[in-house]
Amino acid sequence: MALAGGVPAAHHRPQRARSVPVRNRLFLPLCLLILVNQLGFGLITPVLPAYARSFGLSAGAVGLVIGVYGLARFLANVPAGQLAERRGRKPVLILGTAITTVASALMATAGSLPELLLYRLLAGFGAATVLTGGQVMVGDLATPENRGRMMSLYQGFFLVGVGLGPTPGGLLADHFGLHAPFVAYAVFSGLACLVALFVIRETKPRDAVRVAAPDPAVRPEGSRAVVWSAPFLLVGLVSFVQFFARTGAFFTVVPLLGKDRLGLSDAQIGYTQTLAQAVNLAVLYHAGLLADRLGRKRVIVPATLVCGLALALFALSGGYAVYLLSAFVWGLGSGFAGPSPAAYVADLAPPALRGRVFGAYRSLADSGYIVGPILLGWLAGVGGYGLPLLLTAALFLLSGALFGLAAPELALRAGRPQPSAQSGRRASGTLS
Repeated sequence: MALAGGVPAAHHRPQRARSVPVRNRLFLPLCLLILVNQLGFGLITPVLPAYARSFGLSAGAVGLVIGVYGLARFLANVPAGQLAERRGRKPVLILGTAITTVASALMATAGSLPELLLYRLLAGFGAATVLTGGQVMVGDLATPENRGRMMSLYQGFFLVGVGLGPTPGGLLADHFGLHAPFVAYAVFSGLACLVALFVIRETKPRDAVRVAAPDPAVRPEGSRAVVWSAPFLLVGLVSFVQFFARTGAFFTVVPLLGKDRLGLSDAQIGYTQTLAQAVNLAVLYHAGLLADRLGRKRVIVPATLVCGLALALFALSGGYAVYLLSAFVWGLGSGFAGPSPAAYVADLAPPALRGRVFGAYRSLADSGYIVGPILLGWLAGVGGYGLPLLLTAALFLLSGALFGLAAPELALRAGRPQPSAQSGRRASGTLS
């Protein structure tokens, strides 16, 4: 029998759950690694557009510098997931943090646009390897009943790092030059690599190693059935728009709007991004809790609409106060939207195919990372900053409406297992 959208019901096998203390001993070091790594990433977010502009680039070319990073992530996600299945999660994290360390140091020394693009491409390969490996590891440790909360906690550490980074990143740029945050990023990535080497423990399920080849769940057609299913494509669209907006609007157009239209300093733009990340973090655990209690769908749809509202407010902002208010609303919407899509994918993914399914999901989402900065940067250059922001707000409305109308709910409701998601296995029948 199959689930709605054609996902084979036989994919999921019973899997012995780890005890809570064991899960915590494995989960908390992963959160520490992500915290340290993303703190470095957060340092460069408020200054990257200005750093790219220092090479004499237009707004559209700035989008290209940011978008090439997404291209590398898009290309590397599936191979990183396959590597995590074959070699384990820990080697993937070590490799990714090492690549990021080297790439960040090289970006600080870039002397031309081709060099900057090459180093950003390398940094994207490193980021994809770290993020895919980390998300697969959370999928290993979580259960259907706590998946939303564990994804929230993981993303919370992610966002603490990203949120703490922009303000010191802006201050570093103001006092020591635009290259300084990239040097600091290399240092933090190196620390994350040490955590991966000496603290992280392997979480790859033993059952995934022992599964026999004839099992259709581990064949390529098994993963294709999942990634071409309607539920996967719908949640992929939601995540595509989130990444499209985060990198194209919030990380590219919004800083340029603050700089050019409002005359803000790098530090003020950093404060704004820190505010958004702080609000995001404040609501994140509650988002996961609601996703576990009410279902992923009832959190994803309204959060997506709030994100669209935030970008419309940015488009209309004429002063720093409205700019800050827009960042607050963005943080609220993106915080509630954050963990539920990944939890939804984990609900779909069989344990033996978790690496490939999450790799495909991250590639679909990261395609927004490619298209967003390039398209929205070009639109900002030809039509001003309001046009790309309003266009992205409309995309949020569209993706939220489609998911709300057509996506099935896969999670637990009111403590009762749905027919689609029982502890460790799929039941036969059709999702409602």
